[in-house]
Amino acid sequence: MANDWQELTRLTQGAPLTVEKVRLADSGIAVEGSFELPPLARLRQEDQIFVTAFLRCHGSIKEMEELFGISYPTVKNRLNRIAAQLEFVEINPPPSAMDLLKRLEKGEIGVEETLKKLEKRP
Repeated sequence: MANDWQELTRLTQGAPLTVEKVRLADSGIAVEGSFELPPLARLRQEDQIFVTAFLRCHGSIKEMEELFGISYPTVKNRLNRIAAQLEFVEINPPPSAMDLLKRLEKGEIGVEETLKKLEKRP
């Protein structure tokens, strides 16, 4: 399975691609549509390997230096380059406008707080 993924990554050479069919191996169920690959899967193969190694090293830059035979600044620069390709994942997204209005209706928050939170939303 890993070889299939590496071959796909090699063939696409980083070009954007869309998955149109997904089959669940255990059940045989297939879903068709237009699906984007997750951000990590969009990285070049060597960057995927680098990220995997970084995780396996528990984020130790010293171990990455030893593993890849490169300097601390090189590890940091490569991590920064890879990180720049990935969107930041919001762990605590702001509440939806509907959620805020429901909380206002229940009396959990006041009008001023609701307006402030609505203004802060993207």
